[in-house]
Amino acid sequence: MGAAFFYHLTQSPLESTLPLLLQKARGAGWNIAVKAQDAARLDWLDQRLWQGQPDGFLPHGVAGGEHDALQPILLTLDDALPNAAQCIMSIDGAQVSAETVQAAERVCILFDGYDDSAVAHARLQWKALTEAGCAAQYWSEESGNWEKKAEKSA
Repeated sequence: MGAAFFYHLTQSPLESTLPLLLQKARGAGWNIAVKAQDAARLDWLDQRLWQGQPDGFLPHGVAGGEHDALQPILLTLDDALPNAAQCIMSIDGAQVSAETVQAAERVCILFDGYDDSAVAHARLQWKALTEAGCAAQYWSEESGNWEKKAEKSA
């Protein structure tokens, strides 16, 4: 059974933080699904990942292609995980169910700390997931370094 890790972004934008988390997840040997709510946002993210550092290349694809099952990182709008992702990363408030958290190794929920609606949505997600019995951790970068600020056991 996995856990949900909430990342409260206040110092680094998504386009900086997400590649670091993707590299760590790939280092753990996991396939990853990055779940969003908007196709234009996925296209933007796809471009950002291709423009990343040469030494930090992150092989990925956008869902809907004929090779989705082979993608180590799949950018998607759907709950389906054709690449058998063990790690799901939710951005921009994409919904994650308790069943998804329990089936995955890890779910990362990244949210913008300067967007009041994103913070409110993350709080609702925390409450729903922990009340459903999911383990969760809350990470903040407010001090300039990532620090675990809260943890709830399953």
